[in-house]
Amino acid sequence: MNMQRDGITPNAGRLLWAGFFAILAAGVGFSIRAGIVDKWRLEFGFTDQQIGAINTAGFPGFCFGIIAGGLVCDRLGYRVLILLAFLFHLLSSVTPYLAPANDAALAYQILYWGTFVFGLANGTLEAVANPLVATLFPNHRTHYLNILHASWPAGLVLGGLTVYFFGGSIGWQTLLVVFLVPTLFYGALFLGQGMPKSEAQRSGLSFGAMFGDVGLLGAAVICLLLSQFFAGVLGLGPALAYGIAGGLVVGAGVATGFALGSWLLFTLFVTHLLIGAVELGTDSWIGNITGNILTPAQGQILFVFTSAVMFTLRFCAGTIERLGLSPIGILLVSAVLACAGLNLTAGITTFTGALLALTVYAVGKTFFWPTMLAVASDRFPRTGAIAISLMGGIGMLAAGVVGGPGLGYAKDRFAGAELRATAPALVAQYEAKESSQFLSFDAAKGIDGKQLGAVNQKLGAARTALAAQGIDDPAKGLEQLTADERLVVAASIAGDRKTLRVDSLVPATMAAIYLLLALWFRARGGYRVLRIGKDGAVEPQG
Repeated sequence: MNMQRDGITPNAGRLLWAGFFAILAAGVGFSIRAGIVDKWRLEFGFTDQQIGAINTAGFPGFCFGIIAGGLVCDRLGYRVLILLAFLFHLLSSVTPYLAPANDAALAYQILYWGTFVFGLANGTLEAVANPLVATLFPNHRTHYLNILHASWPAGLVLGGLTVYFFGGSIGWQTLLVVFLVPTLFYGALFLGQGMPKSEAQRSGLSFGAMFGDVGLLGAAVICLLLSQFFAGVLGLGPALAYGIAGGLVVGAGVATGFALGSWLLFTLFVTHLLIGAVELGTDSWIGNITGNILTPAQGQILFVFTSAVMFTLRFCAGTIERLGLSPIGILLVSAVLACAGLNLTAGITTFTGALLALTVYAVGKTFFWPTMLAVASDRFPRTGAIAISLMGGIGMLAAGVVGGPGLGYAKDRFAGAELRATAPALVAQYEAKESSQFLSFDAAKGIDGKQLGAVNQKLGAARTALAAQGIDDPAKGLEQLTADERLVVAASIAGDRKTLRVDSLVPATMAAIYLLLALWFRARGGYRVLRIGKDGAVEPQG
């Protein structure tokens, strides 16, 4: 495909790359956070649930940024949102240096809210980038939205390499501000550029008309997630949290004349909730989990490898479409592969086996996010920036309040249960003092973060010494630990394996949904891109 020919404006290519670097900054910051969790565990003694909450705090921040930005960008304009995002990025770069080493509770709050502001900047930018690219390339949205979002795994690769090469020589605070480099790039590329209007803007649709396809059904999905954020993160009582969320649903109803909304868009929203939980939630932990099963260095290499696979494949979405697979077909195959990949990863014992398992998982998760945005944009042109911005917000918020914390809770729960079952005599010494809590699940106690961190540090030193002798066998390093320490490590690894198997149920559910959607589209003549007709109604394109 030719970018110059496919774009509707002469600067389409420059705007695409500006959006690319904006999302790249988000990927760099996310990847570095995922790579320094052991440093936080050792310095502050955080539980896995706390680390999961910090690492994914950017997701609810992203949600607020992309939802608020998506609701106003067709009216306020892109330039104001880009400037706000740039300022948020600068603010978030200061917060890591404010976390005190001698006050874990305060450090947790500072790191959490610093990550939240970082996510707010990323969400505000994506409220610009997604509808902008969908507008610039209306006939090839799946292809160009996948190219836009190839920047996410590219950022993961760059962030992962930064941790791998510099994690031992510079402080984690400095590592966290490396994202400012791509931030300067996107600022320069956006500077002084004219922006096109969306199809909904050109049609002169009111806000109520643009929000109509979302309706009460779509608003309910968003507000249910927001209620969990209000209760779990802000600490509001359940009655107040659900009351605020219910009030927002009513507000959406007033704006749309209490339109029910499209059942198809509602289904896409629910499915994207699952994508946020399984893709981004898993990404926040996968390097730590594989590093725990193998070695931390190998875990970091594997994280970079899977991100590189995603980066490469996201340039191929257009080719796959031309071969005859519709966007829904791409999503169905992806869900099956993601489910298989997570189960394979749960059973890894060698680095080679991990490469094969994570390749399957990486191929599976590659096309989820951008292809879902393309489907929403293809099928609901009347929503302008609203539907795809809300979809992105749902995915990120799901990762922040469900995926990351949920997997951290699962790790704590399963590892703690394994320790109590296999080494009850060690529970008093190694069990965490604080319980992990997730949604309405029972409280669970995992393994103490500082104790496990100290054991892992000892294990890492042993493996490094063996590697210097040409011995690259994770099991050999375990022989350098005491019998009690080996039991603790085994319990932690068993918890990780079970967490991945439970996690695989999410893409399995997605596969069932995509299969039903594929059958529904086939019964109606196949997947078609829709456009806004002269009378304001939607009709097939071309």
